[in-house]
Amino acid sequence: MPEAKQVGVYFLINDDEDQDYPAVYIGQTGGAGKRLSEHHKLKEFWNRALVVVSLTNSLTQTHALYLEWLGIKLANEAGRYKVENGTAGTKPHTPAPMEADCQEIFDTLRTLVATLGQPVFDPLSKGKVAGTESVEADTFYLRSTKYDAVGEYTAEGMVVLKGSKARIDIATSMAQTPLVPKRQGLIEDGALKLEGDFYVFQRDVLFKSPSGAAAMVRGASSNGWVEWVSETGKTLDELKRQAPVNKSVS
Repeated sequence: MPEAKQVGVYFLINDDEDQDYPAVYIGQTGGAGKRLSEHHKLKEFWNRALVVVSLTNSLTQTHALYLEWLGIKLANEAGRYKVENGTAGTKPHTPAPMEADCQEIFDTLRTLVATLGQPVFDPLSKGKVAGTESVEADTFYLRSTKYDAVGEYTAEGMVVLKGSKARIDIATSMAQTPLVPKRQGLIEDGALKLEGDFYVFQRDVLFKSPSGAAAMVRGASSNGWVEWVSETGKTLDELKRQAPVNKSVS
């Protein structure tokens, strides 16, 4: 395509369904087609690519460098994808008028990428939206002498928040479940790190069910709908699944 010769910003994504934690590599290039061809040969982790170019061919290398830096920075802050680039590095020198232009372009880019099914810049936690006011989150707790975790109930599942402490040892009830290799994967990935008497979550981690999240924290098979409780002591089940009682009187 003619657009393959343009300056552009691209996203290499691994979102296989059997992978709990999708990965992304964000780059910029003066020739999108050539760069993707190189990555096809040298980077094996990705199965999908999204490329952002200008319909009017107005993106410059300075635009692209800034968008790449900002994309890596905000993707790391969101914590939803493993960013293969690492950290964002140093902010490139960009004249103020062009920086404002880049911010506007990025707002469009962010929306389009999410619309295409890749919410790279959308934080798992509703209370951590970069560049916007925080919103009230559905927060629940698991507390014991062996663990101390904070979770956020979302439409996607239960997010165990960064800093939460999980039990080190695993109970017999959990030993033969798929959660054991998942826990090992989180340890190898660096999401769970041994600190003193606990495994500590180094980033927000999404679990598809409250029970899976509770089991990972407690190191034992769990009914997360009962184990997770609010600040006032009400269970997740009471607040989210049970029909509200009609207290009106005639």
